Amino acid sequence: MSRQVQLVLLCEDRQQEAFARRFLKAMGWETRAMRVEKAPGGRGAGEQFVRERFPRELKAHRSRPVSQALVVMIDGDSEGPARWSQLGKACRDAGVPERTNAERVAVFIPTWNIETWLAYLDGTQVEEGRADYPRLAQERDCQRHVEKLAQMCRAGELRQPSPPSLDAACAEYNGRLKREPR
Repeated sequence: MSRQVQLVLLCEDRQQEAFARRFLKAMGWETRAMRVEKAPGGRGAGEQFVRERFPRELKAHRSRPVSQALVVMIDGDSEGPARWSQLGKACRDAGVPERTNAERVAVFIPTWNIETWLAYLDGTQVEEGRADYPRLAQERDCQRHVEKLAQMCRAGELRQPSPPSLDAACAEYNGRLKREPR
């Protein structure tokens, strides 16, 4: 018997998965009913995997009303939130209509990568143009970061100055996923 999927998470790597899973759980989502599509390690760019897989997951999300939300996390690298245009192009190339405002499809794009957000959540004043923030020793070590972000996101206000890509992610969550899960 297959289980009912409440959320689908499309991401690049284990750190993004750990962060997104913990954040969604902190925000009240049931993460045991989550299907994760993650780039296979060591087999090309994670960004490319997410970009190429997005149209298929968006189409599947639309055809399965049991899936309440599609959550996508992709590194912005030097492009930041402009990476969204590449996801839109991938949809157009695949003949899949782009995301509409009414859909529960949230896209989070940290610039350069998730480590920028982790450094900010640790209290560091970050510059999104830098790509050299340290990695965590273990992916699960992001729990304290997630707790801070969940608190700020619920309040609708990040500590200033905040990274623009994290402001965008919080707005994306609050605008598309905030409604209480069933």
